[in-house]
Amino acid sequence: MNLTKNTCRAAAAALTVPVLLFTAACGNDDGKGSAGDAVVKVDGKAGAKPKITVPKGAKPADKVVTKTLSEGKGATVNKGDLVRLDYSGQSMKGQNLGSSWTPQPGAKPGGPRPQIVAEVSDQAQQQQLPPKVLAAVAGQKVGSRVEVEGTAKALIGAGLNPKIGIKPTDGLVWVLDVVGAKKVDKKAKAEGKQAAPESGMPEVSAEGAKAAKITVPKGEKAPKDLKQQVLIKGKGPEVKAGQGLIAQYTGVKWEDGKKFDSSWDHGGATAFQIGAGQVVPGWDKALVGKHVGDRVEIVIPPKLAYGGNPQSGLDKNTLVFSVDIVGTV
Repeated sequence: MNLTKNTCRAAAAALTVPVLLFTAACGNDDGKGSAGDAVVKVDGKAGAKPKITVPKGAKPADKVVTKTLSEGKGATVNKGDLVRLDYSGQSMKGQNLGSSWTPQPGAKPGGPRPQIVAEVSDQAQQQQLPPKVLAAVAGQKVGSRVEVEGTAKALIGAGLNPKIGIKPTDGLVWVLDVVGAKKVDKKAKAEGKQAAPESGMPEVSAEGAKAAKITVPKGEKAPKDLKQQVLIKGKGPEVKAGQGLIAQYTGVKWEDGKKFDSSWDHGGATAFQIGAGQVVPGWDKALVGKHVGDRVEIVIPPKLAYGGNPQSGLDKNTLVFSVDIVGTV
Protein backbone atom coordinates (compact mmCIF):
# COMPACT_ATOMS: atom_id res chain seq x y z
CA MET A 1 0.00 0.00 0.00
CA ASN A 2 1.49 3.30 -1.09
CA LEU A 3 1.69 5.81 1.77
CA THR A 4 0.91 8.92 -0.25
CA LYS A 5 -2.43 10.55 -0.93
CA ASN A 6 -1.74 10.12 -4.63
CA THR A 7 -2.47 6.41 -4.75
CA CYS A 8 -5.64 4.88 -6.17
CA ARG A 9 -5.52 2.11 -3.59
CA ALA A 10 -5.23 4.40 -0.59
CA ALA A 11 -6.17 2.50 2.53
CA ALA A 12 -4.57 3.50 5.81
CA ALA A 13 -2.46 6.40 4.63
CA ALA A 14 -2.79 10.17 4.69
CA LEU A 15 0.74 11.45 4.24
CA THR A 16 1.42 14.80 2.58
CA VAL A 17 4.50 14.57 0.35
CA PRO A 18 6.43 17.89 0.26
CA VAL A 19 7.97 17.44 -3.20
CA LEU A 20 6.97 14.89 -5.85
CA LEU A 21 10.49 14.20 -7.02
CA PHE A 22 9.89 11.52 -9.57
CA THR A 23 7.06 10.26 -11.74
CA ALA A 24 8.23 6.89 -12.99
CA ALA A 25 10.89 4.24 -12.50
CA CYS A 26 14.41 5.59 -12.12
CA GLY A 27 16.97 5.33 -14.88
CA ASN A 28 19.89 2.98 -15.20
CA ASP A 29 22.64 2.96 -12.59
CA ASP A 30 25.28 5.53 -13.56
CA GLY A 31 27.85 4.11 -11.17
CA LYS A 32 28.78 4.66 -7.56
CA GLY A 33 31.34 7.08 -6.25
CA SER A 34 33.52 6.86 -3.17
CA ALA A 35 33.06 8.96 -0.04
CA GLY A 36 35.94 11.12 -1.31
CA ASP A 37 33.72 12.31 -4.17
CA ALA A 38 31.34 14.05 -1.75
CA VAL A 39 31.36 17.86 -2.06
CA VAL A 40 28.75 18.82 0.53
CA LYS A 41 29.52 19.56 4.20
CA VAL A 42 27.16 18.21 6.87
CA ASP A 43 27.23 19.31 10.52
CA GLY A 44 25.28 17.81 13.40
CA LYS A 45 25.06 14.49 15.20
CA ALA A 46 22.69 11.63 14.37
CA GLY A 47 19.30 12.31 15.93
CA ALA A 48 19.54 16.08 15.52
CA LYS A 49 18.58 18.16 12.49
CA PRO A 50 21.56 18.28 10.13
CA LYS A 51 23.02 21.48 8.73
CA ILE A 52 23.85 21.03 5.04
CA THR A 53 26.36 23.46 3.52
CA VAL A 54 27.31 23.51 -0.16
CA PRO A 55 30.71 25.13 -0.81
CA LYS A 56 30.73 27.88 -3.43
CA GLY A 57 31.44 26.51 -6.88
CA ALA A 58 31.03 22.88 -5.80
CA LYS A 59 30.09 20.50 -8.61
CA PRO A 60 28.26 17.26 -7.85
CA ALA A 61 29.51 13.92 -9.12
CA ASP A 62 27.38 12.39 -11.87
CA LYS A 63 27.09 9.20 -9.85
CA VAL A 64 25.66 8.08 -6.54
CA VAL A 65 28.03 9.07 -3.73
CA THR A 66 27.46 7.56 -0.28
CA LYS A 67 29.36 8.71 2.79
CA THR A 68 28.99 7.38 6.32
CA LEU A 69 29.14 10.49 8.50
CA SER A 70 28.95 8.57 11.77
CA GLU A 71 28.65 4.83 12.31
CA GLY A 72 26.04 3.43 14.65
CA LYS A 73 26.42 0.45 16.93
CA GLY A 74 23.27 -1.41 15.92
CA ALA A 75 22.63 -4.27 13.53
CA THR A 76 23.70 -4.06 9.90
CA VAL A 77 20.92 -3.18 7.47
CA ASN A 78 20.42 -5.67 4.64
CA LYS A 79 18.59 -5.32 1.37
CA GLY A 80 14.97 -6.35 1.91
CA ASP A 81 14.91 -5.18 5.54
CA LEU A 82 12.31 -2.70 6.70
CA VAL A 83 13.90 0.50 8.00
CA ARG A 84 12.78 3.61 9.83
CA LEU A 85 14.67 6.73 8.84
CA ASP A 86 14.97 10.38 9.73
CA TYR A 87 15.81 12.35 6.61
CA SER A 88 16.60 15.80 5.28
CA GLY A 89 17.11 16.61 1.61
CA GLN A 90 17.82 19.60 -0.57
CA SER A 91 19.18 20.52 -3.95
CA MET A 92 22.66 21.99 -3.96
CA LYS A 93 21.01 25.25 -5.03
CA GLY A 94 19.03 25.25 -1.77
CA GLN A 95 15.62 23.88 -2.82
CA ASN A 96 13.98 21.98 0.04
CA LEU A 97 13.27 18.32 -0.73
CA GLY A 98 11.61 17.51 2.58
CA SER A 99 12.71 16.78 6.12
CA SER A 100 11.44 14.74 9.02
CA TRP A 101 12.56 17.61 11.25
CA THR A 102 10.09 20.02 9.63
CA PRO A 103 6.99 20.45 11.86
CA GLN A 104 3.85 19.08 10.23
CA PRO A 105 0.51 20.95 10.22
CA GLY A 106 -1.53 19.94 13.26
CA ALA A 107 1.32 17.96 14.83
CA LYS A 108 1.38 17.77 18.61
CA PRO A 109 4.35 19.57 20.22
CA GLY A 110 6.84 17.00 21.43
CA GLY A 111 5.16 14.20 19.50
CA PRO A 112 6.97 11.73 17.24
CA ARG A 113 8.36 13.08 13.98
CA PRO A 114 6.94 11.76 10.70
CA GLN A 115 9.72 9.49 9.49
CA ILE A 116 10.16 7.23 6.50
CA VAL A 117 9.30 3.57 6.99
CA ALA A 118 10.11 1.50 3.92
CA GLU A 119 11.75 -1.64 2.58
CA VAL A 120 15.39 -1.28 1.56
CA SER A 121 15.08 -1.78 -2.15
CA ASP A 122 16.04 -0.22 -5.47
CA GLN A 123 12.35 -0.11 -6.47
CA ALA A 124 10.17 2.98 -6.10
CA GLN A 125 7.93 2.74 -3.02
CA GLN A 126 7.15 6.32 -2.08
CA GLN A 127 8.07 9.72 -3.44
CA GLN A 128 10.06 11.20 -0.58
CA LEU A 129 13.23 9.28 -1.40
CA PRO A 130 14.44 8.09 -4.80
CA PRO A 131 15.07 4.32 -4.77
CA LYS A 132 18.84 4.79 -5.15
CA VAL A 133 18.92 6.98 -2.05
CA LEU A 134 16.91 4.47 -0.01
CA ALA A 135 19.05 1.58 -1.29
CA ALA A 136 22.16 3.39 -0.03
CA VAL A 137 21.39 2.44 3.59
CA ALA A 138 22.04 -1.24 2.82
CA GLY A 139 25.26 -2.19 4.61
CA GLN A 140 24.95 0.63 7.14
CA LYS A 141 24.36 0.03 10.85
CA VAL A 142 21.37 1.14 12.89
CA GLY A 143 22.28 4.44 14.55
CA SER A 144 24.39 5.62 11.60
CA ARG A 145 24.13 8.97 9.84
CA VAL A 146 24.63 8.68 6.09
CA GLU A 147 24.99 11.28 3.35
CA VAL A 148 23.90 10.50 -0.21
CA GLU A 149 24.59 12.97 -3.01
CA GLY A 150 24.99 13.25 -6.76
CA THR A 151 23.29 14.78 -9.78
CA ALA A 152 19.56 14.42 -10.28
CA LYS A 153 20.39 12.31 -13.34
CA ALA A 154 22.44 9.89 -11.25
CA LEU A 155 20.02 9.70 -8.31
CA ILE A 156 16.67 9.85 -10.09
CA GLY A 157 17.29 9.31 -13.79
CA ALA A 158 14.57 9.48 -16.42
CA GLY A 159 11.82 9.60 -13.79
CA LEU A 160 12.73 13.13 -12.64
CA ASN A 161 9.55 15.19 -12.34
CA PRO A 162 9.99 18.17 -14.70
CA LYS A 163 7.45 20.27 -12.78
CA ILE A 164 9.67 20.80 -9.73
CA GLY A 165 12.28 22.89 -11.52
CA ILE A 166 15.26 20.61 -10.99
CA LYS A 167 17.53 19.88 -13.97
CA PRO A 168 19.28 16.53 -14.53
CA THR A 169 22.66 18.20 -13.94
CA ASP A 170 21.60 19.81 -10.64
CA GLY A 171 23.13 18.38 -7.48
CA LEU A 172 20.92 16.77 -4.82
CA VAL A 173 21.83 15.67 -1.31
CA TRP A 174 20.11 13.71 1.45
CA VAL A 175 21.18 13.06 5.02
CA LEU A 176 19.67 9.89 6.48
CA ASP A 177 19.66 8.68 10.09
CA VAL A 178 19.03 4.94 10.41
CA VAL A 179 16.69 4.80 13.41
CA GLY A 180 15.70 1.14 13.17
CA ALA A 181 15.78 -1.93 10.94
CA LYS A 182 13.98 -5.26 10.96
CA LYS A 183 13.96 -8.32 8.75
CA VAL A 184 10.38 -9.18 7.93
CA ASP A 185 8.61 -12.42 7.07
CA LYS A 186 6.22 -11.38 4.32
CA LYS A 187 3.92 -14.30 5.15
CA ALA A 188 3.77 -13.64 8.90
CA LYS A 189 0.35 -13.42 10.54
CA ALA A 190 -1.18 -13.48 14.00
CA GLU A 191 -1.45 -16.96 15.49
CA GLY A 192 -3.78 -18.22 18.21
CA LYS A 193 -7.41 -18.82 19.07
CA GLN A 194 -9.62 -16.07 17.69
CA ALA A 195 -12.39 -14.53 19.76
CA ALA A 196 -15.94 -14.33 18.45
CA PRO A 197 -16.98 -10.88 17.21
CA GLU A 198 -18.66 -8.62 19.71
CA SER A 199 -22.26 -7.55 19.11
CA GLY A 200 -22.52 -5.44 15.94
CA MET A 201 -18.96 -6.17 14.81
CA PRO A 202 -18.18 -7.84 11.48
CA GLU A 203 -16.97 -11.44 11.39
CA VAL A 204 -13.35 -12.06 10.35
CA SER A 205 -12.01 -15.25 8.82
CA ALA A 206 -8.27 -15.19 8.10
CA GLU A 207 -7.05 -18.52 6.82
CA GLY A 208 -3.98 -19.25 4.74
CA ALA A 209 -1.77 -16.78 2.92
CA LYS A 210 -4.55 -14.68 1.49
CA ALA A 211 -6.73 -11.68 2.26
CA ALA A 212 -9.01 -12.08 5.26
CA LYS A 213 -12.71 -12.55 4.64
CA ILE A 214 -14.67 -9.87 6.50
CA THR A 215 -18.44 -10.23 6.70
CA VAL A 216 -20.41 -7.12 7.68
CA PRO A 217 -23.55 -7.97 9.72
CA LYS A 218 -26.69 -7.67 7.58
CA GLY A 219 -29.08 -4.88 8.50
CA GLU A 220 -26.62 -3.33 10.94
CA LYS A 221 -26.03 0.39 10.56
CA ALA A 222 -22.46 1.59 10.36
CA PRO A 223 -21.27 2.98 13.71
CA LYS A 224 -20.64 6.72 13.91
CA ASP A 225 -17.67 6.29 16.24
CA LEU A 226 -14.50 4.20 16.12
CA LYS A 227 -15.02 0.57 17.11
CA GLN A 228 -12.28 -1.94 17.77
CA GLN A 229 -11.76 -5.44 19.13
CA VAL A 230 -8.67 -7.55 19.76
CA LEU A 231 -9.54 -10.90 18.16
CA ILE A 232 -6.23 -12.61 18.95
CA LYS A 233 -4.09 -11.46 21.87
CA GLY A 234 -0.39 -11.46 21.13
CA LYS A 235 2.45 -11.81 23.60
CA GLY A 236 4.87 -9.36 22.00
CA PRO A 237 5.92 -5.85 23.04
CA GLU A 238 3.56 -2.90 23.09
CA VAL A 239 3.30 -0.77 19.97
CA LYS A 240 4.48 2.77 20.71
CA ALA A 241 3.72 6.02 18.87
CA GLY A 242 6.39 6.80 16.30
CA GLN A 243 7.37 3.21 15.63
CA GLY A 244 7.04 1.50 12.28
CA LEU A 245 4.19 -0.99 12.63
CA ILE A 246 4.66 -4.13 10.50
CA ALA A 247 1.25 -5.45 9.59
CA GLN A 248 -0.72 -7.94 7.57
CA TYR A 249 -4.05 -6.28 6.81
CA THR A 250 -7.28 -6.45 4.83
CA GLY A 251 -9.80 -3.63 4.40
CA VAL A 252 -13.42 -3.71 3.21
CA LYS A 253 -16.18 -1.13 2.93
CA TRP A 254 -18.99 -1.46 5.46
CA GLU A 255 -21.57 -0.34 2.92
CA ASP A 256 -21.15 -3.24 0.47
CA GLY A 257 -18.60 -5.53 2.12
CA LYS A 258 -16.25 -5.25 -0.86
CA LYS A 259 -12.52 -5.46 -0.31
CA PHE A 260 -10.60 -2.34 -1.36
CA ASP A 261 -7.11 -3.36 -0.26
CA SER A 262 -5.03 -6.08 1.38
CA SER A 263 -1.34 -6.51 2.10
CA TRP A 264 -1.64 -10.03 0.71
CA ASP A 265 -2.44 -8.51 -2.69
CA HIS A 266 0.85 -6.57 -2.67
CA GLY A 267 3.44 -9.11 -1.56
CA GLY A 268 2.53 -9.62 2.09
CA ALA A 269 3.35 -7.88 5.36
CA THR A 270 4.25 -4.21 5.06
CA ALA A 271 4.95 -1.33 7.42
CA PHE A 272 3.61 2.11 8.32
CA GLN A 273 4.71 4.65 10.91
CA ILE A 274 2.03 4.67 13.58
CA GLY A 275 0.99 7.43 15.98
CA ALA A 276 2.63 10.23 13.99
CA GLY A 277 -0.15 11.33 11.66
CA GLN A 278 1.17 9.22 8.77
CA VAL A 279 -1.94 7.05 8.54
CA VAL A 280 -5.64 7.76 8.90
CA PRO A 281 -6.58 8.79 12.47
CA GLY A 282 -8.53 5.57 13.02
CA TRP A 283 -5.37 3.51 12.70
CA ASP A 284 -3.39 5.77 15.04
CA LYS A 285 -6.14 5.70 17.66
CA ALA A 286 -6.73 1.94 17.49
CA LEU A 287 -3.25 0.47 17.09
CA VAL A 288 -0.96 2.50 19.37
CA GLY A 289 -0.86 0.55 22.63
CA LYS A 290 -1.66 -2.82 21.09
CA HIS A 291 0.90 -5.63 21.07
CA VAL A 292 2.93 -7.53 18.52
CA GLY A 293 1.02 -10.71 17.78
CA ASP A 294 -2.40 -9.09 18.12
CA ARG A 295 -5.11 -9.42 15.49
CA VAL A 296 -7.22 -6.28 15.73
CA GLU A 297 -10.52 -5.56 14.02
CA ILE A 298 -11.18 -1.86 13.47
CA VAL A 299 -14.33 -0.13 12.20
CA ILE A 300 -13.51 3.42 11.17
CA PRO A 301 -16.16 6.07 10.34
CA PRO A 302 -15.39 8.55 7.52
CA LYS A 303 -14.43 11.32 9.96
CA LEU A 304 -11.50 9.18 11.15
CA ALA A 305 -10.70 7.77 7.71
CA TYR A 306 -10.98 9.57 4.36
CA GLY A 307 -13.83 11.98 5.00
CA GLY A 308 -13.06 15.23 3.18
CA ASN A 309 -10.64 13.52 0.76
CA PRO A 310 -12.67 12.70 -2.37
CA GLN A 311 -9.51 11.70 -4.27
CA SER A 312 -9.31 8.58 -2.14
CA GLY A 313 -12.60 7.23 -3.51
CA LEU A 314 -13.38 6.19 0.09
CA ASP A 315 -14.40 9.54 1.57
CA LYS A 316 -18.02 8.52 2.22
CA ASN A 317 -17.27 4.98 3.41
CA THR A 318 -17.00 3.42 6.83
CA LEU A 319 -13.94 1.16 6.63
CA VAL A 320 -13.46 -2.21 8.28
CA PHE A 321 -9.93 -3.54 8.78
CA SER A 322 -8.51 -6.77 10.06
CA VAL A 323 -4.92 -6.00 11.11
CA ASP A 324 -2.34 -8.56 12.25
CA ILE A 325 0.53 -6.81 14.05
CA VAL A 326 3.55 -8.95 13.17
CA GLY A 327 6.35 -6.64 14.31
CA THR A 328 7.70 -3.14 14.83
CA VAL A 329 10.75 -1.30 13.57
